[in-house]
Amino acid sequence: MDFEDPEVLIRCRNLTLGYGHEAVLKDVTLDIPKGIFLPFIGPNGAGKTTLLRGFLGLVKPLSGTLESPFMKKAPGYVPQLKSIDPLFPVTAREIVLMGLYPRLGWWKKPGDKETEEVEAALQELRLTAHAHKNYRDLSGGNKQKTLIARAWVSGADVFILDEPSSELDEATEREVFHHLNSFVKEKGKTVLMAHHGLTHPFLYQIDEVCLVTRGQARIVKSRDLARGDLHA
Repeated sequence: MDFEDPEVLIRCRNLTLGYGHEAVLKDVTLDIPKGIFLPFIGPNGAGKTTLLRGFLGLVKPLSGTLESPFMKKAPGYVPQLKSIDPLFPVTAREIVLMGLYPRLGWWKKPGDKETEEVEAALQELRLTAHAHKNYRDLSGGNKQKTLIARAWVSGADVFILDEPSSELDEATEREVFHHLNSFVKEKGKTVLMAHHGLTHPFLYQIDEVCLVTRGQARIVKSRDLARGDLHA
């Protein structure tokens, strides 16, 4: 369902999501604002990925409603690293160029403007020196940043990321989070991100998180996580 609201990006009302007839999340009611960096956190198997896939239209509601603007303008999607074939014989630059396909189609060659955007994305994410390398030969951090750059050049206003730091070391994870946070604060984008940790220090640097647990999802204050007031 498509809708427009000046403040709300995604609206869920009594939303139940699952696979077949088996519900993973039940009766979820959420209003997700625009222009927010919102991590989705919770135990493994709680339904974080299912909820994000629901936003993307990849999982259809079993009941309830889900409204978003994505029928008119698709979000930039960054899947889990393990879902990308590491043997795919393309360079980092070619991966980023794929982000242009939603705008140009599969057959139109990028012009000077689009090429400049790709180079700017590579530079923004400190990938210029690695642009010529095969994707399969990159470090985990540079692979993840390449996928983020691919989403960035799509021109999307919203980025949906599924566990973008699950295979990264702490320093690289901080760098990735810094880039994502700058997309929100400096460029006015919205970032929705599944995250595997409940106590990661970065979570306390932002105002709110979406806690996904026990078949439910709700937006809570990060400071309540820090105080231990919430239970997963």
